[in-house]
Amino acid sequence: MNFHLPRALLRAALAFVLLGTSLHCGAQESTPIPDGRQIAASIKYQFAIYYLGQPAKPPLQALQSQIKALPHPLKLVSGVSEKPNAPLVAATLEKNVQSAYAPPGLDMLQRFGRGLTRDQAVAMQSSEQALILDFAHPASFSFTAYRSALTLTEQVARDTSGLIWDEETREVFSPEEWHKRRLDTWDGDIPNALMHTVIHAYKGDRLVRAITLGMAKFGLPDVVVDDFSWSENRPMGNLINLLSQALVEGAVVGPRGSYDLDIHQVKHAAVRRSHLDTLKPNTTAIAKLVLVTGIPDEGDPHNRLVEIRFDRTAGPDRHAQQAALLSSLFGSEDAIKRVKHTEELLKVSEQARSKLPAVRDAFNKGLQPGEYVLVKAPFKTPGGDNEWMWVEIVSWQGDEIGGLLKNEPFDIPTLHAGQMVKVLQEDVFDYIRRSADGREEGNETAKILERMRGAVQH
Repeated sequence: MNFHLPRALLRAALAFVLLGTSLHCGAQESTPIPDGRQIAASIKYQFAIYYLGQPAKPPLQALQSQIKALPHPLKLVSGVSEKPNAPLVAATLEKNVQSAYAPPGLDMLQRFGRGLTRDQAVAMQSSEQALILDFAHPASFSFTAYRSALTLTEQVARDTSGLIWDEETREVFSPEEWHKRRLDTWDGDIPNALMHTVIHAYKGDRLVRAITLGMAKFGLPDVVVDDFSWSENRPMGNLINLLSQALVEGAVVGPRGSYDLDIHQVKHAAVRRSHLDTLKPNTTAIAKLVLVTGIPDEGDPHNRLVEIRFDRTAGPDRHAQQAALLSSLFGSEDAIKRVKHTEELLKVSEQARSKLPAVRDAFNKGLQPGEYVLVKAPFKTPGGDNEWMWVEIVSWQGDEIGGLLKNEPFDIPTLHAGQMVKVLQEDVFDYIRRSADGREEGNETAKILERMRGAVQH
């Protein structure tokens, strides 16, 4: 009997927020994005500074003072234009924020508050004033004007004792955390896109959709990937972050939306190193992407969208193409263990199988965002043996389980990792229920397989 072990997931840094269920109905036909660089001619975005009580200094006075201290000019105007010819900022001191510019609630601050204390989050609910800052500049001033906007916002927040709101990413920062993430992470003149964006991931009808928020601050489209599984959230998020970084660094898209993403070509040294240092064996470090115009969903940022497609990667279906591209880009480790069923192994397997009805009930009631279930099931080889592989469950009706094959078969040429397959509950050998925070239930047979030597757990 041939046994596969769970495929390892990459552990590179990832700003990935797990949200709830959406009404999104899956991928739709779309058109390739235009050739060339994707930056808009004009760039606009909004920050704000919330006050938990009275500001330590008059906000508009502090703003004017800090504008004069900037190393690059930023002009204070009454309102920003659609086509600015220079870096501009317009400021509004809103004194009735509860009705006109309501602060985010405690639940949102728990997920999107950066460097805030519990007392600050609570006090923010009663905030009465906010300084709203609208920035605009032409693409030719992209990085210098953006960095000036970041610096100005931080200094005014420090001078007036406020907390900073990023309208694009929907996050709230302490001034210290703002500086740490947004200003300390540049490599010379190149920002780390990961520190200026977030990724929201949520379940659609059956699978997951992920989208960035914050790329508009660079005059660039936000990045979308649709119809993938929760177990791929880390490598898929890393793919999104790498493409975002490439776009920020001036990526040039080829004909029909083609773009070859090469980790070695990333200019930001820390970003490049963080990904290269976590590559698995058998990697090319290159992803041949197709970039198309994204279809907006409810809650998306008010920005252009670019969706990643996998059509240039070989595979019998889109899920197999996804798995093959991620494996090629980041590498993979898959191991097979040829074993005979022992009484001990069969006994532990039977115990695992007895828990499946309860796992099925939990699955059909609805798992938490980021939670998923894998089952180990047999697949017949051409020689008549069984190759036992892991399947991530997508549907579970009665005894029939539908899901995505998570291993690359060794002895079955008609199957590929990422394919949608069906197995029977009665044939399941073991299961893994994994929560969003990494806790696992099940997979007790792995302990026995490890003792039988030669097993490489993924």
